[in-house]
Amino acid sequence: MNSFKDIFEQYQWGEVKAKLEKVNLSDVRNSLQKKHKTVEDFLILLSPVASQELELMAKMTRSLTQKRFGKTIQLYAPLYLSNECQNICTYCGFSLDNHLKRKTLSDTELMIEASVLKSMGVNHVLLVSGEANKIVGVPYFQNAVQLLKPHFSNISIEVQPLMEDEYQLLQEEGVHSVLVYQETYHEEVYKEYHPKGKKSNFHFRLDTPDRIGRAGIHKIGLGVLLGLEDWRIDSFFNALHIDYLQKQYWKTKFSVSFPRLRPAEGIIEPNFIMEDKDLLQLICAYRIWNEDLEISISTRENETFRNHIVSLGATAMSAGSKTNPGGYAVDKESLEQFETSDERGMDEIRKMIKKAGYDPVMKDWDSVYSGV
Repeated sequence: MNSFKDIFEQYQWGEVKAKLEKVNLSDVRNSLQKKHKTVEDFLILLSPVASQELELMAKMTRSLTQKRFGKTIQLYAPLYLSNECQNICTYCGFSLDNHLKRKTLSDTELMIEASVLKSMGVNHVLLVSGEANKIVGVPYFQNAVQLLKPHFSNISIEVQPLMEDEYQLLQEEGVHSVLVYQETYHEEVYKEYHPKGKKSNFHFRLDTPDRIGRAGIHKIGLGVLLGLEDWRIDSFFNALHIDYLQKQYWKTKFSVSFPRLRPAEGIIEPNFIMEDKDLLQLICAYRIWNEDLEISISTRENETFRNHIVSLGATAMSAGSKTNPGGYAVDKESLEQFETSDERGMDEIRKMIKKAGYDPVMKDWDSVYSGV
């Protein structure tokens, strides 16, 4: 059985770092001129020296995004199901060692939260939970999808890694896409960030997108937690993972997100500070390397950055997000996963997108492509 692990083990963290440091301006310009770019070109566009060509990269990114996706931004919102978690993660507000109020939505509470999202015009909902299999396991997710499916055109999930047959079951229930983040690909320090719980198993998490792909899920979302380790090296491994998955599961669509470490209860400070210009360079590198990749920008980012990124590579944005279960109406004081930065409501974000000359849509990209 094929696995990304076989490719992952061909690369060493230190060797990738050395490659990044050796890139020169000529390498960057050669990569930008190539018609068909490889993951090695992506590495070159991530390099410190490539920032000297950021203006050109931004122009290319704008053009490539409009060519592939048009002037359209898909809008969505997260719906947090539970903040129960059996993992200790040093960067997450849901961490088991944070002895604060826990909450799991009942069926009635779930539908109250859903009604608020519907009143905001949301049709694409992302279900999120902490990792607590006994409290919020597959039967809970299955029931939630069954309840929500009549009310939303698109349901995505971001929950604990599951087995292949469990993903198949949820796909049959109506789950359209699954988001799973490795957090960091730096295997040597991974355990330090995840000292307890199932999440501490680096390779089980690394193999999760393969299980999702084999289960026939329509779309897979990947990303790393920017701030744990060197963002350039982690992002290279994330692109390497996407490159493998696109070749292995060629019928599947892929998206990438850019969660920067945000304040949360009991978390560590970022090890690596990522400036806005660094994130812009990363987004441009992804778009120039991979024209088909969907790029999602969450409310972790500030208003100014999100205003500008509308025309610079984004294809999807969340809005009005609450990161605690019941946060829209049921229990606004429950433990949140992290603090959002852009707290504008859905209507404000729609107006901002329209002002930028783009069309905010509540449909999935497949519907946009087909004109539904």
